[in-house]
Amino acid sequence: MLWVDKYRPKTFKEVVGNNKQKKVIEDWLEAWQNGNPQKPLLLIGPAGTGKTTIAHIIANEFSEHIELNASDKRSHDLLMSTIGESASTRSLFGENRKLIIMDEVDGIHGTNDRGGTKALNKIIKESKQPIVMMANDFYSSKLTTMKKNCQVIKMDKIRAPTINKFLRDVVLKNEEIEVDPDVLLKLSKRSSGDLRSAINTLQALVENGGELTEETLDTTGQKDNTASVIDTVTRVLKSTNPINVKRSLRENNEDPTLLMEYIAENIPREYENNKEIKDAYEMISQADLYFGRARSSRNYGYWRYASDFMGPGVALSKKQTYKKFTRVTGPMAFSLMGRSRGQRALRDRIASKMEEKMHISLQVAYTVFPYFEIMFEDDVTAWEISDFLELEDDEIKRFRKKKIPKKVCTAMEKVKAEMREEEKEEWRNSIKQGIYANIPNQNDLSDDNSLVNDEYDAGMTIKDDFNDISDDELDAIASEFSLDNSKSKLNKNKKDKSKDNNKNNEDELIEEKPKEEKLEKGQTTLFSF
Repeated sequence: MLWVDKYRPKTFKEVVGNNKQKKVIEDWLEAWQNGNPQKPLLLIGPAGTGKTTIAHIIANEFSEHIELNASDKRSHDLLMSTIGESASTRSLFGENRKLIIMDEVDGIHGTNDRGGTKALNKIIKESKQPIVMMANDFYSSKLTTMKKNCQVIKMDKIRAPTINKFLRDVVLKNEEIEVDPDVLLKLSKRSSGDLRSAINTLQALVENGGELTEETLDTTGQKDNTASVIDTVTRVLKSTNPINVKRSLRENNEDPTLLMEYIAENIPREYENNKEIKDAYEMISQADLYFGRARSSRNYGYWRYASDFMGPGVALSKKQTYKKFTRVTGPMAFSLMGRSRGQRALRDRIASKMEEKMHISLQVAYTVFPYFEIMFEDDVTAWEISDFLELEDDEIKRFRKKKIPKKVCTAMEKVKAEMREEEKEEWRNSIKQGIYANIPNQNDLSDDNSLVNDEYDAGMTIKDDFNDISDDELDAIASEFSLDNSKSKLNKNKKDKSKDNNKNNEDELIEEKPKEEKLEKGQTTLFSF
């Protein structure tokens, strides 16, 4: 028989540790027995602190009880058809109450437990019977609604001397086994407040003639002492013992910068004296400085200095420990970053467009934003900038609260279309002039018959009206006759004779062609950086 079951307490008096919590639970039980209904009882604490044992002790005081464990399926339909009906009906044994026990309610998740949390919250509100629930994680999000409708009892880890006394005076005394007191105390400390784990380890070592020694204890391995972020932060803020604080930091496997953020967030929630708060944040600033040096130099030896500042440094900033409960909360910086994720993505999209259109870096683009906010106050300027950068409506709202008036957009679109037509017409005319400059006149054709042989069609005519010619056709003609002289058929047999004439024609073309600013692709002359 397992010693855990053999020596399981049968009454509240036999339960070790958590004396204040036991008194509250006994009062809750007495109120139900006197016909005074109470809120459901929610016992929260780590493993081995007596939650299940206390629930079974309470069950012995009622005529019947129903229990659902973590291994049972706890979906919405199942809970409503079993626990739900039991919570709203009387016991089969007269007027007596029936107890409902739910273990590990913070572990309801997955497909098998779909809708379980919702059903459980409904049962808690409508129940007419006593309910006892157990959970491990005090800060689980699944318990947020439950805790509002329950009487919450936070079960603490059992202290090592208490575990040592129970093992020595109850277990070993009844089993008539003698062990080395120092090794037994070491076992008690290594159990990390888990009495059940300590009993199981002791039984495994000394049963069937075994001995509890340093060597045999080391072969069992130590219970996982990995501390959670909440435990570490609580130890830093509640303790004034630097050794315990440093040990708690070592046992935590989280990123030390994350721990620093948690500690910094909860300092003003725990400390009440302004000078203590000031000194604690001074320690945090020093820790942040050393973390920065570690990142920049890749010398992570600086971390131990940062840990000393954010751990013992913060812990020793207070004169005494505050005897109050303080809920540890996550850093506000993370929630703010989460809420501003969309805004930062919008900022980056605009900066990327500025980088492409204005040929500047992202860092410079960010510095232009305040000036854009001033420039966007004018509707016309706002339209010109947004048209140039091709900004969407949500991107325009980054610089002005209201939309650009529709009449302004319509008018500016019309002006833009007119300017585009003018630019297009100037371009077509320049192409036409370039083509005419390379076409021989009638005198040249009559003087040099070689041009009329294979290279030139005598029936060839050039249209004076280019309006019916597409832009692609104009590009092809320009490439043939003007833009690339090395490929022009007309110039192959006329290099010597027309050299001077072409030079004069080109000079005239340069003089006649209107000077215009070269435009980037997609750029208008309305707005130019």
